[in-house]
Amino acid sequence: MNTPIAKRQQIIEEIDTLPEDALSELVSFIEYLRHKSVEQKSAAPQPNFLLSIAGLGTSGETTVSERDEAILANEIDPLHGWSLHRKQQG
Repeated sequence: MNTPIAKRQQIIEEIDTLPEDALSELVSFIEYLRHKSVEQKSAAPQPNFLLSIAGLGTSGETTVSERDEAILANEIDPLHGWSLHRKQQG
């Protein structure tokens, strides 16, 4: 008979046979199982990853493709080429 009560009784009997120094590890494992079960119950379904990243690069500008050469020309130094930080004129 594998009823929940029989399983609990079997667990109790197994715990009684454990050495004293194993009990602290058992307590930690039980806390882990309790935390894991609570975490699984409270976890909401995750949205689709691809849908969650859609639109991250949206700038709101609609004419970027028409101005791409002008944008790049502003970013490239005629003497030093492209760099992350443009040197100050001075």
